Amino acid sequence: MDRRTFVKGAAVAAGSLVVAAPARAALIPLTRIQRRVVVVGSGFGGSVAALRLTEAGVPVTLLEQGRAWPTGPNANTFPTLRTLDQRALFYGSAPQVFRQPVQFPPYAGLLNAVVAPTMTVLSGVGYGGGSLTYQGMTLEPERQVFEHEFPAALDYDEMHLEHYPRVRQMLGAQTAPDAVIDSPTYKPARIFKRNAEAAGFPVSRIPMPIDWSWAIRELNGEMKPSYTNGDCALGVNNGGKNSLDVTYLRQAEQTGRLEVRLLHRVTDIARTPSCDWEVCVNRTDVYGTTKEQLVITTPTLILGAGSMGTTRMLVRAGANSRIPDLPDGLGTNWGTNADRIYAWSPFTENLGAPQGGPVVYGSLDWADPAYANTVIQASIPPILLAGPGLPTNTTILVGYGVSAARGHFVYNSLLDDAVLKWEHEGDREIQSRIGPRVRAVAGPASLLIDTNLLLGWTWHPMGGASMGSVCDYEGRVLGQEGLYVLDGALLPGTAAACNPSMTIAAVAERAMKRIVASDVGSLI
Repeated sequence: MDRRTFVKGAAVAAGSLVVAAPARAALIPLTRIQRRVVVVGSGFGGSVAALRLTEAGVPVTLLEQGRAWPTGPNANTFPTLRTLDQRALFYGSAPQVFRQPVQFPPYAGLLNAVVAPTMTVLSGVGYGGGSLTYQGMTLEPERQVFEHEFPAALDYDEMHLEHYPRVRQMLGAQTAPDAVIDSPTYKPARIFKRNAEAAGFPVSRIPMPIDWSWAIRELNGEMKPSYTNGDCALGVNNGGKNSLDVTYLRQAEQTGRLEVRLLHRVTDIARTPSCDWEVCVNRTDVYGTTKEQLVITTPTLILGAGSMGTTRMLVRAGANSRIPDLPDGLGTNWGTNADRIYAWSPFTENLGAPQGGPVVYGSLDWADPAYANTVIQASIPPILLAGPGLPTNTTILVGYGVSAARGHFVYNSLLDDAVLKWEHEGDREIQSRIGPRVRAVAGPASLLIDTNLLLGWTWHPMGGASMGSVCDYEGRVLGQEGLYVLDGALLPGTAAACNPSMTIAAVAERAMKRIVASDVGSLI
């Protein structure tokens, strides 16, 4: 492959024909191809793997089930939470956005919701994975918390001096300037800072993968609002957000060795008798209709489909004997990051509307690594989190932290899927620290609604194919040569009181440094 290829239309080669369903007369072409390296998913692990391998001279085929979402000044690429439409939801998702029921036509949208009996998990979909829609908090754990949560094989000094800074530089992380914070629509952030400090909590500006000059240009009237009115929770239409599609993936494209196949949904993976890997794929249109089926054979398969996608894929493959002898720990050690989201309505202060975003300040309570937690204020419109009936004078407080609680996946043969098992209120121990901090920030003269109270939900799933039990510390699946996991599934169910994105990317950078040095030219 001498140049990057975006496959959006016709098949590259036709093979035998397969009837899609007995009731349909249409035949779907089947294509068989071979590739040197296949990466499934374009999130924080898959993007790092794609860049570092292509830089090392290795051609990579990247499969992404979603579409590309290019932006620019005054674009209308992303939906907003004020005017939701089909772009918000991926066609394979449960029909809900932020736990609110929706009815949209099928579309290759931005969010995929997986609903388990006691936990709903939201994940990002599209070229750039969760970086398209995440708020963007780019936090690095402090030493004492990192060493409490991660195995000793991940040396903190190496991570702190090399891999975290590399990710920070790639994403262009910076804190919001005074010109933005002091502007009228960021009043909720200023109130959060004042209240948190008055309660005795530390407050700092949160590094974000944002060129804040775009927000300043909005304030100057040079373009319609996207940051400064909070219309950035499902992607930033104006640009200036350094998501993976314009950082890691763009650099990988520029090597000329990255083949990008969008709207390619992996349905199965298997080990072949010759010990290669077989990837079964449906190429769809943006409405989820299958246009072509592909079988891709490769000696090297890197799974970067996220904690839910990668884990479920592997558990299914093991249960159906498509990949025999997978490690016994597969499907375990899964965590939620102890995510907790509150709607906060002060009675005595006007927060103002609209509210600027995405995130400016946070309170990092990391002194005790066993109970380390973070609380931030966010600009997500509260009605979509807590339902109708809220006062309009409402903003969002989010807490997360370390937790020893873990879930696991069980294969359900009737569904042919791996189903998440999670104890209701499993993170109760750390919530006994997060909840009082949130209430102290809100103060007594306010209405505070815990949106997780009836049914838990998380944006930050981790684990399921964890380092040390399922994979080695570079993501090589134990006993499965040529199979790698480089995404949130590799983490040991924790991100050490931080958003996982920064650590997923840094762990992937560490892994790829070693994989390029030792595996390229032999295993790859």
